[in-house]
Amino acid sequence: MADTLLDDVGDLLWEAADQVVLPLFRKLDDDDVSEKAPGEVVTVADRRAEELLSAGLRRLRPGSMVVGEEGVADDPGLLRHLRDGGDVWLVDPVDGTANFAAGRRPFALMVSLLSDGRPTAGWILDPLADTLAAGWMDEGTLLNGRPVDGAASVPPLGQLRGAAMTRFLPPETRDRVRAGGRRLGELLPGHHCAGREYLDILTGEQQFVLFWRTLPWDHAPGTLLVRAAGGVARRFDGVDYHPADDGRGLLVAANEQVWAEVRDALLTT
Repeated sequence: MADTLLDDVGDLLWEAADQVVLPLFRKLDDDDVSEKAPGEVVTVADRRAEELLSAGLRRLRPGSMVVGEEGVADDPGLLRHLRDGGDVWLVDPVDGTANFAAGRRPFALMVSLLSDGRPTAGWILDPLADTLAAGWMDEGTLLNGRPVDGAASVPPLGQLRGAAMTRFLPPETRDRVRAGGRRLGELLPGHHCAGREYLDILTGEQQFVLFWRTLPWDHAPGTLLVRAAGGVARRFDGVDYHPADDGRGLLVAANEQVWAEVRDALLTT
């Protein structure tokens, strides 16, 4: 089963993209978009894609539990399953919904698998870029079928490139991050799509990304894929990220050296 699951879930993501998400891109009516929380929108594409993905994932692993972003919006109690035994899927049917709803790119479809509470596998699909990342924690990450080595040599401090999501940071931390970015090279504002940020680390387009909000469906797939490729994903205090943990702040980097350099530049007083 493990030999085909990466392909099977990848095919399922493409099915959801081709049948649900892409046909609705730039074709949403006003009735197709609603606000599920202040400043947070959901579209008919999110809901339909989550239904398709959830059904398909349950077929692939009978008896498994699905914890989807839209399902949790209706029933927050679903989050308790992230520490359960057995197989639990985390699903973000359209990551970057605000972009999607506005007719902008990027957006992504994301899935991760937890087995007995342990992050085991992850998938991110950017359908417009025709980019699919998939990987097992213990076996590495594939980008469009080719192995990724995130621990390979990277630019020196002063030439690093990465994004920082500063909007929700506490003011003192925000000021420190913005000031420290001058030491690193190029500090980007981000894509408003976590999945694309992780893909950009895997492709080498950037070497790090800093988040404040860490909802599990936004980060379980990407943190696993970056780690499986030799990278690092930790809270600001150095504790490894786990999708079931409550908390704020996440720094992800292509390798250990970059993580330490970026943390010193952006977060150390």
